[in-house]
Amino acid sequence: MIKGCVVSVVGSWAALGFVSFASAQEDTIIVTAERRAQSAAEIARSISVLDGDTLALISADHVSEALARVPGVGLHRGSGAEHLTAIRSPVLTGGAGAGSFLFLENGVALRSAGFANINGLFDAHHEIAKSIEVVRGPSGALYGANAIHGVINVLTPRPSDTLSVFGEVFGDTEDRYRWKSSVSGTEGANGFYAGVSAVSESGYRDDASLDQQKLTLRHVFDNDQLSVDTIFSFDNLEQETAGFIFGRDALEDRIIRRTNNFPFAFRDAKSARLQSTIAVEVNEATRLHVTPYARWNDMAFLQHFLPSRSLEENGHWSVGAQSAIYHDVGPLSLIAGIDAEYTEGSLREFQERPTIFSFTQGLHYDYDVRAINASGFVQGEYQLGPRTFANAALRVDGTIYDYDNLTADGIGLDPQGNSGRFLRLPDQINRFVTASPKFSLRHEFTDTASGYFSLARGARPPQTTDLYRLQVNQTGDQARPELIDAVEIGYRDRFGDYVTVDIAGFFMEKKNFFFRDADGFNVANGRTRHLGIEADIGIALHETLLLRSAFTYAAHTYRFNRPTGNGNESITSGDDVDTAPRFIANTRLSWHPTAWLTAEAELVSLSSYFTDAANNSSYDGHTLLHLRAQASLTDKLAMYVVLRNVTDTLYAERADFAFGNDRFFPGEVRTLGMGIRISR
Repeated sequence: MIKGCVVSVVGSWAALGFVSFASAQEDTIIVTAERRAQSAAEIARSISVLDGDTLALISADHVSEALARVPGVGLHRGSGAEHLTAIRSPVLTGGAGAGSFLFLENGVALRSAGFANINGLFDAHHEIAKSIEVVRGPSGALYGANAIHGVINVLTPRPSDTLSVFGEVFGDTEDRYRWKSSVSGTEGANGFYAGVSAVSESGYRDDASLDQQKLTLRHVFDNDQLSVDTIFSFDNLEQETAGFIFGRDALEDRIIRRTNNFPFAFRDAKSARLQSTIAVEVNEATRLHVTPYARWNDMAFLQHFLPSRSLEENGHWSVGAQSAIYHDVGPLSLIAGIDAEYTEGSLREFQERPTIFSFTQGLHYDYDVRAINASGFVQGEYQLGPRTFANAALRVDGTIYDYDNLTADGIGLDPQGNSGRFLRLPDQINRFVTASPKFSLRHEFTDTASGYFSLARGARPPQTTDLYRLQVNQTGDQARPELIDAVEIGYRDRFGDYVTVDIAGFFMEKKNFFFRDADGFNVANGRTRHLGIEADIGIALHETLLLRSAFTYAAHTYRFNRPTGNGNESITSGDDVDTAPRFIANTRLSWHPTAWLTAEAELVSLSSYFTDAANNSSYDGHTLLHLRAQASLTDKLAMYVVLRNVTDTLYAERADFAFGNDRFFPGEVRTLGMGIRISR
């Protein structure tokens, strides 16, 4: 097994898979599963990697464009940098959307577990990433809370061996401009990397501009026994936010789909993170990793999607540490560790508008939460035979929330003394303990073919907003720890040097699914089932042509009944969960005729899906065609061109149904962009 080393496939030809698929498969190295370098072929679960060359070719305006290439993953792009996520799941919203997916940067969570952000990936510096790794389904023992449906880990570049400087500028026909640059090098045992990026766009829709800047600094000290890897990241986001357009006719109207009924809406956010991974070679068989870290974020946004149009201000800061000790002797590999974190967070919501319906003017919420998270884990892998490996693991997570209400307890009143819907709970302490066992078997049938079977439980505590941001009709059922049990069977193979297959089937059942139904009531005992098959297939049609497709067929269904007051969105067991397309596919034909030219045609397909819980309203789905090409003009100069939505399809990035209306975030029409890269 490959332990503690880093191997990379260099060059766009290898990254696209045109070299021997044998070497491409064997050399794919991931770090997310065990927080250390490991061959992808050794892992008994579904993990995908988007490497730096692939990310450069995509030249994504939004991280959703890159992640569309991963089976089982779908991101609905919102306004500006916003998004909603699905990984072996429906597109989830609210606390479920924030808490069901673990977003990491260099192995450390972007937000504290109970204070997650539903748009969490806009904090990550994916613009300069050397790779993005995605774990689908409940993760291994080294990750706990918020990892029940999957993990996305954005990895920033390590220092280069020699001094290198890079710069890139980009512009397109939607008045969007991007630039990024970096400098990197190594001197003796010390290496450094500095990367910065910025985007400024007027927005496809009226009053929907975006300005965002990101900075990453990295220093690596490395000798034979000790390495210290320190990373600092900063993000500043300022955007004017566009909301839904309403009605099916609006989606097909080229003028209306560019309008914005919420020109006053905005989102401003800042975040900073510092981490340092200290790795010590204890002896030939044992290595210790300790990663202390600190994070801070602050955000303000106008809730344009509610009649109140309230201003929400939230933020938190954390200090914590991850630790793991690795011991590899003969057929046995052991990992054990403790993770701990302390967080202080706050939320304040204020409505300036006069009282409308039950949305009362004045202060809705004002509270602080102090949180302690502590986890212990152990994982062991044993080689049962020459080609058979068994892995067993257990993680136990403990969470304490200390909630402090900073305004009057009970229902809030407006200046005229009218009571509304906002309920402020008295001070309290809540404790949660969850256990996540894992087991897997992996067998290598031949040198090129392997299969695996895994059983896993994922668990997470409730989000703090689910516990403390309540309304008068939400007192009956308190949010509980959410649990998901998963079975997965996978098979990987290579047929000759020109065909690769990576296929997985999964069955998952989730309980204590917490959400708010169409009546606005808490549902704390929801149950859902997730059954599907995913595949990533590559076929070398010619020495210059590669066909690759990632597709998913899955059914995400309710497994309980719940009537609603008006009956329009009653939940029936067996119905599809809303916003859960059955079929998602991403197919690319790549052409590499010479060492200096690469071109690609990408087809993105999304099947129809229901937009309400009762399965009465739906979106028809869409198919989009994108074209890309990049050329090296000299050793130091390259240019690329991107034509998105070639057929000028009028589609929706997100479709929804609420308050009796079809609602849409319209996708961009045909867009042409060009960029230049300079390196030395």
